[in-house]
Amino acid sequence: MKIFKFGGASASSVQRIQNIPVILQNYSHDNILVVISAMGKTTNALEKVVEAFYAGHKEEALKLFQQVKDNHLTTAKYLLVNNYLAAEAQLKDFFTEVEWLLHDKPVRDYDYYYDQVVCVGELLSTSIISAYLAESGIDNQWVDVRDIFRTDDNFRDAAIDWNHTQDRVTTEILPLFKDTRFVITQGFIGSTSENESTTLGREGSDYTAAVFANMMNAESLTIWKDVEGVMNGDPKLFSDAQFISDLGYDEVIEMAYYGAQVIHPKTIKPLQNKGIPLYVKCFLDAKLPGTVISNKTAKGLPPIIVLKQEQVLVHLHSKDFSFVGEKGAAGLYQLFSELHVKPNLMQTGAVSLQVCLDDRKDKIEKLALAAADLFDVQLEKGLTLLTIRHYNQKVLDKLTEGRKEVLRQQTPETVQVLMR
Repeated sequence: MKIFKFGGASASSVQRIQNIPVILQNYSHDNILVVISAMGKTTNALEKVVEAFYAGHKEEALKLFQQVKDNHLTTAKYLLVNNYLAAEAQLKDFFTEVEWLLHDKPVRDYDYYYDQVVCVGELLSTSIISAYLAESGIDNQWVDVRDIFRTDDNFRDAAIDWNHTQDRVTTEILPLFKDTRFVITQGFIGSTSENESTTLGREGSDYTAAVFANMMNAESLTIWKDVEGVMNGDPKLFSDAQFISDLGYDEVIEMAYYGAQVIHPKTIKPLQNKGIPLYVKCFLDAKLPGTVISNKTAKGLPPIIVLKQEQVLVHLHSKDFSFVGEKGAAGLYQLFSELHVKPNLMQTGAVSLQVCLDDRKDKIEKLALAAADLFDVQLEKGLTLLTIRHYNQKVLDKLTEGRKEVLRQQTPETVQVLMR
């Protein structure tokens, strides 16, 4: 049993979708569960639909969603002949699921509506690709992962109910392989016990694939990307980014913790728990060896660079100039937990705390208001957080040249610099 995951870049055009059966045909003797993300920039487009809807602009939301509908119907028309009408009917069911909501008025939190709308991206892409694979001679079974992955109701970052989900995987997914070698399903999404759609956090499709690998005792997980494997920096930002052939689980967890986008932060643990290797391979050239991530410790790694834009530094100062101490820090961590925010960098002084966070407006405003009960609060926005693992002075100087340093945290292994 193998698990494959194809990201949005692998399904961003008709030509790229046409490459998926070419890859799968090389594994025609394996049983493979295939997890597929939303096409291209669909998630971003659906986020704009949610924003317009929640702001009370119903007509704008419907217009934006019409563009999503048109893009998927056009893609289906280019790809499908015999299976078009059946695929169109399935797509229209999902369209109706969203439009029914958009004609209402928001009465619940933003995150709830986000999940109900954004989840449709994966459902649309997998419906089209499943139909195209069948038309290409690759028999497969399409599954709505919301019927399999049970989660809590922490919308936009839902936690999986492992026991219930394992039971569903065992009773509903594994038996499908008696009749087919390929099962097609979605990443990123699940549902509550009330059948409300949830998402597992951005880039959560990798995590979905890892959970399936764990629960199905897969021999491997392969994530197909539009790069040759894991690089030491984002090749879109660093033209001299280097390919890394081997990595250990621990190193990848560190990379993910600091914000590297190549692997989702929660992906590694389910694999590590069962010693399942992760292959990151090139969708555009399947013959390339790719990167292998396993329990072996890699030696001689180059500096690994993570650059996070749109950071906000929250300055927190004791109101009465008393020591921040354990009480203040404990109160702050309680707020982090309640608001589901993760600090990217944090420094503590005698009477002050400084916390660097992703600038998510809804979360930052709630945090600032809540923290105002404990501290005087100031926000500094528009910052960039640079993290370098296995750094050397030459690389650090090059990447900070011409920038003003706001905050620094440094160990013998890792340096972080917040700068403007």
